[in-house]
Amino acid sequence: MSVLKDHHAFVTGSTQGIGLEIAKALCEAGAGVVLHGRRTDGESLRHARSQNWLPASVPIVLGDLTEPMPQGPLDVAEDALRVNPNIDMLVCNAGTFIDQPFLEMDFHVFDRTLKLNVYSQYVLIQHFARLWVRRGIRGRILLIGSINGHLSEPTHVAYDTSKGAIDAMTRSLCVSLAPHGIRVNGMAPGLVRTPLTEPALQNPRAKQWMELHTPNGVVPGAEVCRGAAVFLLSDAAEHIHGQMLLVDGGMSVWQQPDPPPEWMNLPT
Repeated sequence: MSVLKDHHAFVTGSTQGIGLEIAKALCEAGAGVVLHGRRTDGESLRHARSQNWLPASVPIVLGDLTEPMPQGPLDVAEDALRVNPNIDMLVCNAGTFIDQPFLEMDFHVFDRTLKLNVYSQYVLIQHFARLWVRRGIRGRILLIGSINGHLSEPTHVAYDTSKGAIDAMTRSLCVSLAPHGIRVNGMAPGLVRTPLTEPALQNPRAKQWMELHTPNGVVPGAEVCRGAAVFLLSDAAEHIHGQMLLVDGGMSVWQQPDPPPEWMNLPT
């Protein structure tokens, strides 16, 4: 079903994981798509093509979104517009996290996390929004947040802070850009399988603990984000503005899950 026919999207951080799944879904929904990755991500994209995950005609932009700031993201935006001047949808997915206790955290870890997860998105969105306003284009923006913008982890202070900022940015950009006909929403995945989360999920006990804290008991692949992304960018979501849709199996609404009975009977 070509619900996004005649639309064109730029998806940052789309060489793997959630970004790649969103890019695939937008292609299947009829949109023209421009992919993005770091300069070192060429091999990931070649693998995606070899597995028939993406058409050979989909253009790729490689570039750093953090250095220098703000010129890095501006250069990436201009490269994307060069390969497809008709971009009217922006998906800000590129991001990073580092698992590090707060008392041991180096400032540069915090700084780089904020640069990629927040500052680069600010620069990209402003650049595209200014262009769309000048051209009278009713653009569509999707920011990829995280359940960590709602629920915190003790070794993810930088990441949690950045995703909380994305929640606030989604709301603020809505009220700033809706009068110009630009629609801004967000999607916040819960725990899903990606190259970044896979190492933790290799531990059976850790995986069981994560499943326990998800009401539907599932730690899915990144493909679960596809439908929500297509919906939020489609005409079906025309009157949805400034919302962060959580795709988390219910994790964010479960205050205190009960441990399984066998855990309660362990010797003390």
